[in-house]
Amino acid sequence: MAKILMICGDFCEDYETMVPFQTLLTVGHTVHAVCPDKKAGDTIATAIHDFEGDQTYTEKRGHNFTLNATFAEIRAQDYDALVIPGGRGPEYLRMFPAVTEAVRHFFATDKPVAAVCHGAQLLAGARVLEGRICSAYPACQAEVELAGGTYAAIPIDQAITDRNLVTAPAWPAHPVWLAQFLAVLGTKISL
Repeated sequence: MAKILMICGDFCEDYETMVPFQTLLTVGHTVHAVCPDKKAGDTIATAIHDFEGDQTYTEKRGHNFTLNATFAEIRAQDYDALVIPGGRGPEYLRMFPAVTEAVRHFFATDKPVAAVCHGAQLLAGARVLEGRICSAYPACQAEVELAGGTYAAIPIDQAITDRNLVTAPAWPAHPVWLAQFLAVLGTKISL
């Protein structure tokens, strides 16, 4: 099974952090959730984003999410894949050179990467979207395009795969997004 790195920041979206973390563990993968300047056992705050008819999403305080690895101790080359949750975390994470360097490693080595919602902000900040097709929360379209990517305007409950990159607009896409990511990982599930 794969060893997967999940890079989180305070106020990553609750569902987009918890659901992939738990799902990937459930199917047998090892997942290390990290955040810059934090260590294993520390918690990050999450946010719940909902679509309630407003022009954009609403935000409520989510659960505390406990990190199980220390960012300062990880080496991207020791991982088989990367997961980037959405929310406001990616906006903050792209300011850390060590984070963007880790993201670039997964693209330089063609390892599987899954990003959802505002995760595209970290991809854009790491400058890995040139020539790539990427979905994201619609408000991130400009960032995807300014980073040289092609924005995929797909329904909120869908996902798209471009080589090793699996992206989706938001948490309603979890079933499709995670299924596509598991396929890129080569994960076989039998009942």
